[in-house]
Amino acid sequence: MPDALSVAGAVPHASDGRAGLTRLRRRPEFWLLLVILIVGALFSALAPGFLSLPNVIDLLETYSVQAVMAMGLFVVLVAGGIDISFAATASVSQYCAALLASQMGLPAPLVILAGLLIGTALGCLNAALIFYLRITSIIATIAMMSVSFSLLMYFSGGRSIYTLPDWWTTRITFFQTETASGDLARITLPIVLMIVVALVTWAMMTRLSVGRQLYAMGGNAEAARRIGVPIARLHFVAYGYLGFTAALAGMLQAHRVGESVPNAFANTELAVLSAAVLGGASLTGGIGTVPGVLLGIVLLAMLQNGLNLLGVSSYFFQIVIGLTILVSTSVTVISSRRGRRLRGIGEASTHG
Repeated sequence: MPDALSVAGAVPHASDGRAGLTRLRRRPEFWLLLVILIVGALFSALAPGFLSLPNVIDLLETYSVQAVMAMGLFVVLVAGGIDISFAATASVSQYCAALLASQMGLPAPLVILAGLLIGTALGCLNAALIFYLRITSIIATIAMMSVSFSLLMYFSGGRSIYTLPDWWTTRITFFQTETASGDLARITLPIVLMIVVALVTWAMMTRLSVGRQLYAMGGNAEAARRIGVPIARLHFVAYGYLGFTAALAGMLQAHRVGESVPNAFANTELAVLSAAVLGGASLTGGIGTVPGVLLGIVLLAMLQNGLNLLGVSSYFFQIVIGLTILVSTSVTVISSRRGRRLRGIGEASTHG
């Protein structure tokens, strides 16, 4: 009898394990991690030093700025919107903060606060245009991108600011080690801030009610409104948060390079967007995870760095980005059509 009980008890555990594995295989993060491992092994074989600790740390620091912006864009995508103006927001916030620091000599707390407020305000302006004027999000943000960037270039004359104060440009290292080859690997401020922003975004979207409301609004805005979800406020939360992270990324970039360049973020929108959708964030809203977006950033960073080490033209990487958005969008459309078809079959069988 005990043997029978043990066998009977083993069956659910086996089925639970298979069900868990099936659920894991359905998640985009699983396949993305698998692709990252394959790409890493391939480039490691073709380009010696690709997986060396200094190169990996350098990749993390280089793409930390895009990762910070991707966290904000992820929130907007989950909410069912899209924003193309975040790169311009980052540029405007960075340059205005640089002017306050270099020409007016304001202290660090005021400069940082001013830069973050400018970015948040520009994000909230997008939210107002989209919600109150009913302008389609992609149209409103493309217009804001054009206006913001053009005004920045007009008033700055395209001139960079090289006289940033020491508190802004001084390299901050939290951990440093020397490899056997004599190279230094450093954990610096951009990497730490990337991790902090990712954790804050993850906590907001998974542990707070505002995150659940953003997912609900992105999944079905009308249904969310009917159950009392504050749609207007959530628009300002999503786009304001993206403006905040864009401003933070802008000032972080100036810290990395030691100067403020008006067009430093030109043409970065598609790279950040492709990382988000590659990580599973749907362009139709309501879907996506922070780990998925981070994995998307890692994969794109590995592809670009590996192709550079192999001497492949940078234009090929742009092809990869375009194909990523095209394939991700196609999968989203096909999945939504299949879901509607299955719901239609279910409703027909219920009525029958």
